Amino acid sequence: MSEQATSTDPEDEVVRICRDLIRIDTTNYGPDVAGPGEAEAADYVAAQLREVGLEPQLFESEPGRVSVVVRIPGQDRERGGLCLHGHLDVVPANAEDWSVPPFEAVEKDGCIWGRGAVDMKDMDAMILANVRRMARDGVVPPRDLLVIFFADEEAGGDLGSHFLVKEHPELFDGITEAISEVGGYSVTVPTPEGGQQRAYLLQTQEKGIAWLTLTAQGRAGHGSVPNDDNAIVHLAEALTRIAAHKWPREFIVSVRELLDRLSEITGTAYSDEDLDELVGHLGGAEGFVRGTLQDTANVTMLDAGYKHNVIPQHAEARVDCRYLPGHEEDLLATIRELAGDRVEVRVEHSDIAIDAPFEGDLVEAMTAALTTEDPGAEILPYCLSGGTDNKALSLLGITGYGFAPLRLPADIDFAPMFHGIDEKVPVESLRFGTRVLARLIDTC
Repeated sequence: MSEQATSTDPEDEVVRICRDLIRIDTTNYGPDVAGPGEAEAADYVAAQLREVGLEPQLFESEPGRVSVVVRIPGQDRERGGLCLHGHLDVVPANAEDWSVPPFEAVEKDGCIWGRGAVDMKDMDAMILANVRRMARDGVVPPRDLLVIFFADEEAGGDLGSHFLVKEHPELFDGITEAISEVGGYSVTVPTPEGGQQRAYLLQTQEKGIAWLTLTAQGRAGHGSVPNDDNAIVHLAEALTRIAAHKWPREFIVSVRELLDRLSEITGTAYSDEDLDELVGHLGGAEGFVRGTLQDTANVTMLDAGYKHNVIPQHAEARVDCRYLPGHEEDLLATIRELAGDRVEVRVEHSDIAIDAPFEGDLVEAMTAALTTEDPGAEILPYCLSGGTDNKALSLLGITGYGFAPLRLPADIDFAPMFHGIDEKVPVESLRFGTRVLARLIDTC
């Protein structure tokens, strides 16, 4: 499974480790389906840590759901520590949809392709390469460094980050801040002079999560007989109302600051009602930003019926809702009203919205690490429309940021590859991110 380790240079190791991890199929189908992949990936990570003299701990919440933890003591044990964390699981990939096999880590066109290349085995590899470097070179970080590779993030983290926070909170003693996935990647935007400016999106906020099941009940019957109590129809009407609903816009702090600073860089004016041109400058990241302008509700799964000529008595749909800070109760009330009396709304999983300040020593250190490697770059705050394991850590008072640093080519459509098809990460972006992360953890 593992490629031959021929170099201990972190920039070479990050490529090897990323490919090794992608080749381990860690698909997470949900809490009731545990494959061998997550445990295999955890064993791989643990072996890589032990090889350089570290002593990781493995925590198995349920069979096959394994998280890896190692703590590196810092120079100042009294100072609040930093948690550097990633997740080892990935969302499913239908190989027929891909142009390359999703679990072979094909390297072509200067990129590593495969499920997890973007979310988030690229960052896992950057973390692991840097921790191995520190152990080999005897680097002692300025403060305690808690390194965790979580299981189960893609199903909400109940068997990963939330499990550790609830059952083993002592692991996080003294930890005050955390960094993880999604933020830190670059976008290239136009300037008024006709040039281009690279900007890095540093994630400071996350929307909350509400994963819902909508169930409609009706009268079963023969497909040839008129039926005015059809469960599928009841459900379809509810979903149509939900899809047509216009959620009101609200500009939270990070979104407003992102838009204002982007307007200054590009010279593009905008209003709260008309910002299409402005956010269009963000390329593939536009969707993530649009997702933070209001609450959202997207239908993701349907299940109804079992034979062509039988009207079923019930039908179900799954809806992925994401809400802005403070909106959870209003969102659920709105969904229930839109669903109507014939459809039951059940919350399957929920998690909080989180907020971190775009200021302070850690933000300054992340900014310095990026601009040292990429002089002249702009650093912009943004809110993540999805969610990360920082939600669980926030329950212990840990302030979390999204910072997986990648300097990307201007023409790569990066953000849509999260949970998308043909994920790929440029090799040079991995090398860049490894250098940036080294500067950060060695100095902050």
